[in-house]
Amino acid sequence: MASETYRIEFRPAAFRDFEKLDKSIQRRLGRKIESLATNPRPSGVKKLAGEYALWRVRVGDYRIVYGIEDDCLVVLVIRVAHRREVYR
Repeated sequence: MASETYRIEFRPAAFRDFEKLDKSIQRRLGRKIESLATNPRPSGVKKLAGEYALWRVRVGDYRIVYGIEDDCLVVLVIRVAHRREVYR
């Protein structure tokens, strides 16, 4: 499974939120999101409680919330936001 690469997809709202961020933050978050393609469950990732199987990874004061579809090798980015806004 280590050799399989996941496809990264964004929900439209997550992509809009990502594009509104400062370019330096976009670069940091973008590198982390790209790394999820080869390792969707890196160290430091947290599985969120709730009805849906969502995961959260921290990048400084920002959070990336995403789902993993192992059967079709997709990482779906649900939300990208500052930590005080991400769970609203």
